[in-house]
Amino acid sequence: MAFAITQTCCADASCVSVCPVNCIHPTPDEPDFGTTDMLYVDPDTCIDCGACADACPVDAIFPAGALTGPLAVYPEINAEYYAERDVLTEATVAPNFHRWAPPSFARILPSDFAPLDVAVVGTGPAGMYAVEDLLLHTNSRVTLIDRLADPGGLVRYGVAPDHPSTKKIGETFARFHDHPRLRLRLGVEAGPELAARHDAVIWAVGATEARPLGIPGEDLPGSLPAASVVGWYNGHPDLEPDAVDLSAERVVVVGTGNVALDVARILTADPATLAGTSLAPAALARLRSSKVREVVVLARRGPEDAAYTRSELLALAARGNLVVDDHDPRITAAIDGGAGKAALLRDVPREAVDWSSPPPDGRRVVLRFHSSPVEFTGDTEVRSVLTTGGVEIPAGRVVRAAGFRGAPVPGLPFDAGTGTVPNESGRVAPGTYVAGWIKRGPSGGIGTNKACARETVGALLEDAVAGRLRTRAPRRGLARVLGRA
Repeated sequence: MAFAITQTCCADASCVSVCPVNCIHPTPDEPDFGTTDMLYVDPDTCIDCGACADACPVDAIFPAGALTGPLAVYPEINAEYYAERDVLTEATVAPNFHRWAPPSFARILPSDFAPLDVAVVGTGPAGMYAVEDLLLHTNSRVTLIDRLADPGGLVRYGVAPDHPSTKKIGETFARFHDHPRLRLRLGVEAGPELAARHDAVIWAVGATEARPLGIPGEDLPGSLPAASVVGWYNGHPDLEPDAVDLSAERVVVVGTGNVALDVARILTADPATLAGTSLAPAALARLRSSKVREVVVLARRGPEDAAYTRSELLALAARGNLVVDDHDPRITAAIDGGAGKAALLRDVPREAVDWSSPPPDGRRVVLRFHSSPVEFTGDTEVRSVLTTGGVEIPAGRVVRAAGFRGAPVPGLPFDAGTGTVPNESGRVAPGTYVAGWIKRGPSGGIGTNKACARETVGALLEDAVAGRLRTRAPRRGLARVLGRA
């Protein structure tokens, strides 16, 4: 019985490195690594050893025969990846094994490599993968800093509370908080002064600002960035308990990424199913009294090009309250004749939604493709969304989930167009580095940050070996520099 990877795959390739038969792909050295929704087990090559399941940090891998309910489709999803790609070696090699890449030794450190003092700013996935790399593969001393009182970053405050397996990767990261060569500093605002006390500083501060839509009414009350809604239901300390008003019957979510589906799913969930999760208590109380009956997800493109992953769509469709607005014949053609993401909607009910009528009883999510907002209308707050084609959708709340962008980091250059810090393989200048979304933009999932952080740490070590790191001041007095007694 082969194993299969399921919905919560973080794609950090921990499973790849322990597989004895190279049956999990794409691997980090393959071109499509970081571009697929998840990793996949080849059922014809898997020898059922279970090493991948033991190594998986998010409990995403199970024996294929043990998967039931919404997860029962994942053995087929894993197999489809290999049916669509010729990844087998030539016939001269055993047919049930995949080609191994030649060994690569990208880092060679001198035997007398002196310990480095490195500061890492940010306790999210990018920062923690950098910390892991430094602590496990070098003799560096690391100071880990976060402005929030609780560590975790995106894992703590960005992953939906009904995805507890995904949040479990936080436990993997937390094991480094007590490492003897790490000092954890929480509730601290880091600034340029860190450079004077460390050999190098890695900024892994993410992308926290919403990408603007650039349409009239975007800033009306009742129009919220997705980060505010996600932070609110995850109990982010920057958000007040009453930051999200759920008194409107219809909410429009602009965008079709996984965050958009997370928001739609949480706002239409039965609150009883969220009790006992990491959902903020204040958010749970508001959801119990919520008047929201319908969440409309607006997609600029068709179902074949939606930004969400297949696994996130499957999770939403499995709840049974999903509807496709088939207002455009291109939608029906894509679903009935297409493959991939579009084909997953074949069994989802379709209807021509009458936007002049109030939402029906119950709670549901409506996917409306080929429809972009051109204006949010209202006098003192949002009352409706005017879309392409002149269709007006009455809505008392709008959530803008069209992407994120980074904010300037004091003392570092900043590209306002991309919302990132200009860098070369993570190197801003010798001694100053970036990792994660502030480095590459808001792309990829949790696991993408592992390869990203490795590249950054590699650039740092290259500079250290070449003697390009600046001369730092003595380490003493760091607590005072960081504002701590």
